[in-house]
Amino acid sequence: MIVLRIQSPEGTKRVDVEPTASTFNLFEKVFEAFNLNSFGFALYKNRNQNEEIVSTKSKRISDYRLKHGDILYFKPINGTVLFDQPSTSVQKNKGFPDEDIHVDTVVVNTNNVTGSHEDDVDSILYKTDGKIPRKRDDKFCRHNSNGCCVHCSPLEPFDESYLKEQNIKHMSFHSYIRKLTSGVDRGKFLSLEDISCRIKIGCKDHPPWPRGICSKCQPNAVTLNRQTYRHIDNAMFENSDLVERFLDYWRSTGHQRIGFLYGTYELHPDVPLGIRARVTAIYEPPQESSRDMVRIITDDRKGVVDEIAKKLGLTCVGWIFTDLLSEDVAKGTVQHIRGIESHFLTAQECIMAGNFQNMHPNSCKYASSGSFGSKFATVCVTGDSSKQVHMEGYQVTGQCMALVRDDCLLPTKDAPELGYVRESSDKQYVPDVFYKEKDLYGNEVARAARPLPVEYLLVDVPCSTPRVPLATFTRPRDNYQSFPVEARPLSSQTQDLRALAIYLAQWTDNDFLEAMSDFHVLIYIATMDALPMLPHMDELLEAIRTRDSALAARWRQSGHWATVEQLIAASEHDTNMSSSSGQLPSADDGPMWTCTHCTYHNAANRDICEICVLPRTM
Repeated sequence: MIVLRIQSPEGTKRVDVEPTASTFNLFEKVFEAFNLNSFGFALYKNRNQNEEIVSTKSKRISDYRLKHGDILYFKPINGTVLFDQPSTSVQKNKGFPDEDIHVDTVVVNTNNVTGSHEDDVDSILYKTDGKIPRKRDDKFCRHNSNGCCVHCSPLEPFDESYLKEQNIKHMSFHSYIRKLTSGVDRGKFLSLEDISCRIKIGCKDHPPWPRGICSKCQPNAVTLNRQTYRHIDNAMFENSDLVERFLDYWRSTGHQRIGFLYGTYELHPDVPLGIRARVTAIYEPPQESSRDMVRIITDDRKGVVDEIAKKLGLTCVGWIFTDLLSEDVAKGTVQHIRGIESHFLTAQECIMAGNFQNMHPNSCKYASSGSFGSKFATVCVTGDSSKQVHMEGYQVTGQCMALVRDDCLLPTKDAPELGYVRESSDKQYVPDVFYKEKDLYGNEVARAARPLPVEYLLVDVPCSTPRVPLATFTRPRDNYQSFPVEARPLSSQTQDLRALAIYLAQWTDNDFLEAMSDFHVLIYIATMDALPMLPHMDELLEAIRTRDSALAARWRQSGHWATVEQLIAASEHDTNMSSSSGQLPSADDGPMWTCTHCTYHNAANRDICEICVLPRTM
């Protein structure tokens, strides 16, 4: 047992930890020592804050060479909600109590959340002029072809008449920045600040809340405004196969499904200074679901998935969920649940979207905290007015992100289209929150956000697929069996060595790179119980990223992949011996045994379970 000193603006505390404990455990002890209400903080080994202690269950305190008596430096992080072991849920068309509901958002990993590195697309747009060129007007222009006047001079990217003409509902975030920096001072004093709904800590003029509060530490009242800009202007799925593969689970079970979108951010050619999220893969985390509910459960592989994506040049750009109810199976129609007369997103979904956006902040050089808003998108697959399956994209506003981050926003009971702002209690001070609407006489009046129509918190993000399909990863082929998707509780879609053998047997040696260019295959290989391959996959991932067949062939000759091939061969041989007749095992073959791992009933002559490929235990 060692003692670590934690120095913060509120003083120094001591925590007792085991050197072999995870850093996640250290963060929990700091949370308890300072009696915090959020894990929105970071720990550093030195005062200059350049050696961060990352909160994760995969690293131990001894990995950072911390000794008895060392000092760690505590720093609050504005706008940080982190996702490592969450238990969140989306329920549709269900009511919730006003003050009793609690959305779990476990705060753990401060890595990749501080917003210290701008995306490449932002760096490009900062250097782009962004002005909209116009042709010479033959009616009003009185100059030659080399001249320019007010009728043909380029427009600013935030020009309202142009955006309205092009049916662009929200200007892009970089157009918004260009508008703020277009004044006389050229944005010299521009500073983007996230709103705060928390009491400022450190005030010495009075006792802590609820015994005292003053104007210096009291958060300002919030008036909700419709956001005029959006951080991404389109969510583009590379091809329809991505969504169809995701929807296969709902078609098979009728249960709803959640997935995380992985891809890249790129320039949007149709929106001035616009950004498009290009989705290349959908990862499905472990979850429990039914016809009316989806719940994400603990995911031990999320860190591995993010690492694989990073090495492939990808990042998590959003999340997708289904809200589908069949109407006529024969016609393939679904019920039209969402719309202007009901709701676009429920309050519970807005809270989840706010959590995810806080977990993926947008780096911005004009923000004092280093980040402002988020590019993380929300995509809902539901029925449209023609009762066909379609996708709707959204983001929640920066104000909604702040309300969620500071635990002020709740769902309401039996009204999914309404949110509810908490009332102050002895445990938490909540500022007044208002929204404006017009009365019968057309006058704007401010109303308390109890309850709150959630459309004040939403920004539309169009979803699309290109006319010519794209494919970063291999698309499904006719008469080819795709590799099963992870975390699907279906016997026909179980990821194991047998499924990998069946999948790889369809490809020739010359197609090895194409066979391995499947996001779900890569995740399974990296996390196999028998032989986790992640530490040995860098060369393969680089080959897939650069489409280098020679590099993939060279990696295939490595000893690590040879071991996997031996496991696959052993699995095929055992399967062929026990299932040569093409029938399931029966009692006629002798007394059957039950696998202690998956409870499958196997034939007596098998030593390895046919389903989970684990050895028989006596």
